[in-house]
Amino acid sequence: MKQFIRALATISLITLLSVSSSFAQTVKWDSTQRTSKYKELVAKFSAEPKSKKDFIFLGNSITAGTNWSKLLDLPNARNRGISGDITFGVLERLDEVINRKPAKVFILIGINDISVNIPDTIILRNYKSMISRIRKGSKRTKIYFYTLLPVNSSFAKFKNHYGKDEHILWLNEQIRKLATKKVTIIDLYPNFVDENQHLKANLTKDGLHLIAEGYELWASLLKIGGYLK
Repeated sequence: MKQFIRALATISLITLLSVSSSFAQTVKWDSTQRTSKYKELVAKFSAEPKSKKDFIFLGNSITAGTNWSKLLDLPNARNRGISGDITFGVLERLDEVINRKPAKVFILIGINDISVNIPDTIILRNYKSMISRIRKGSKRTKIYFYTLLPVNSSFAKFKNHYGKDEHILWLNEQIRKLATKKVTIIDLYPNFVDENQHLKANLTKDGLHLIAEGYELWASLLKIGGYLK
């Protein structure tokens, strides 16, 4: 009987360690992830002429995927989207934006963080850090923060981004709470989501990135909301 109990205890310990190990693997994340063109693009951005009239569009490939100046008929629009970027990447290059003392900054970032399992609380902390640094370094800059867009798993292309809707919903709820007199929240999510809580199929080419119709909807929301004045 004692041998049986010892054997059972050993099996239980091995099982527990195995489960703990598996859990540890699922929560690993990397804040240093940067794309191969990250440094090149940051250098390119830094070389552009500065203007306090600039409207900066800051984010990842979703922001990078259009010509904001042409889309909005806004010559002073500046695209600061970098494909694959995460909140840590934005924080690393934020001084380039702050030093310009732009009129406005529009921020959409976080879906890639979710895809690489960066904890929601860390993403939220980074959002707050962005706001704090901009307000401190460029007091006259108006800050606009977007809620995250939904994704659509039916396209089956960006599997790491799918099946994590609860993270998008939680972060969006927290983003809405960031609204203050100096931070305006632009709630994109309800306008892009379908009845199944997916990114509308007619607005995307792969379940993550937008097509022209998606950007046109985005532009109309900015214009109707009066955010470009």
